[in-house]
Amino acid sequence: MTRHELGDTGLSISRVGLGTWAMGGPGAMGWGAQDDDDSVAALHRAVERGVNWVDTAPVYGHGHSELVVGRALRELPEADRPLVFTKCGLVWNERGDEDTSLWPESIRRECEDSLRRLGVDHIDLYQIHDPDPSGPPVEESWATMLALVREGKARAVGVSNFDTELLARCAAVGPVGSLQPPLSLVNRSALADVIPWCAERGTGVIVYGPMQFGLLTGAFTEARAAALPEDDWRSRAAEFTEPKLSRNLALQDALRPVAARHEVGPAVVPVAWAAAQTGVTGVIVGARTPDQVDGWAPALDLDLGRDDLAELHAAVHRTGAGQGPVAEESTR
Repeated sequence: MTRHELGDTGLSISRVGLGTWAMGGPGAMGWGAQDDDDSVAALHRAVERGVNWVDTAPVYGHGHSELVVGRALRELPEADRPLVFTKCGLVWNERGDEDTSLWPESIRRECEDSLRRLGVDHIDLYQIHDPDPSGPPVEESWATMLALVREGKARAVGVSNFDTELLARCAAVGPVGSLQPPLSLVNRSALADVIPWCAERGTGVIVYGPMQFGLLTGAFTEARAAALPEDDWRSRAAEFTEPKLSRNLALQDALRPVAARHEVGPAVVPVAWAAAQTGVTGVIVGARTPDQVDGWAPALDLDLGRDDLAELHAAVHRTGAGQGPVAEESTR
């Protein structure tokens, strides 16, 4: 299985990594009910298929996703355990209210809590989850992240959902190992600014949401959107309601000819598209069950050709789905 260097972090990662947001279960940022045994089995299947990194966060289920990942790690031989990426900066109180905090003492407390829940002695990639506009200067937060590397609590550090201004301010303090922005055929905005910024500076990029959280799996329908439970955040999201839903479903239909040409399921195509974008190192894809992992695992080594990419980009223009630029050609 091909590995790619994540910027200058020293981490070598598979093209696709397992996202564990849904493994946190229901809640304000949840995906609805989820069986922990299924989650553990999904992580194990991902490792079997060649995935060597897993991305999680404390806020996913208020610690529950990290606990599930920790359990899955313990049930694997040490040599088979994937790299563990987690985050800090989104915190919650006893009432379940969530807020952003990037104060140094909060970052350190979160780091210790994550190490405990995961059952590891270090975090392979520790990331700031979101900017904190009402908190300390980002330089102060980033200096704390870099200190965690020096102390051996993290091998590398990165950020998520930062714009180019914040990236530059962090880089002035010390190297930014990675960025995690959203990227899909529906949400292409990162191709306009932050991904090129990272490519020019040797910062690794791991993108999330390539299937637009289920919309581009090949199995989504209007009926399924209408049936989303209230504890699933997608039931309130604009891309899952009209008028955007119809455009997104039309784009989903355009995946099928490309998938058929490569003899893979439609869910593989948007993942492979994201991986093909210049500057992207790896793609985070979620799964609730082993079968879902099997559905997208061929993207680990599928290279889309220029004709494939041109067909997909034409479909974007034709359907009017999403926002952001579409490159005429995309290559790794």
